[in-house]
Amino acid sequence: MLEGSCLCGNIRFSVTGAPQGVSACHCGQCRKQSGHVWSSAFVPETDLEITGEVTWYEATPQAKRGFCATCGAFLFWKAHDEDTMSFALGALDGPTGLRLEKHIFTADKGDYYQIADGVPQK
Repeated sequence: MLEGSCLCGNIRFSVTGAPQGVSACHCGQCRKQSGHVWSSAFVPETDLEITGEVTWYEATPQAKRGFCATCGAFLFWKAHDEDTMSFALGALDGPTGLRLEKHIFTADKGDYYQIADGVPQK
């Protein structure tokens, strides 16, 4: 089981299932909300236990983003038409045992960095 929290600790979460889709998102929305690249994985919603009050923001009609209203940590991403939820890898406590599988939305990446780690890009 993986556990994580926001920066101030008001929101905590536990991942009981096997994370899938370990990725780094380079889209403009993730870059603006996180300040750079947002790394995440997803599990079925039933495999993610959240305690604390998550504030949700809908940047588009397709999905919402969950964050802590106190410290601002961007923790979750949820598409409205899916039964899975993504969680921030950077918010996990301790070693994860996970490895980056792909970079996504690389056509939208910032011009101030290169992706040179050999991980597949989409």
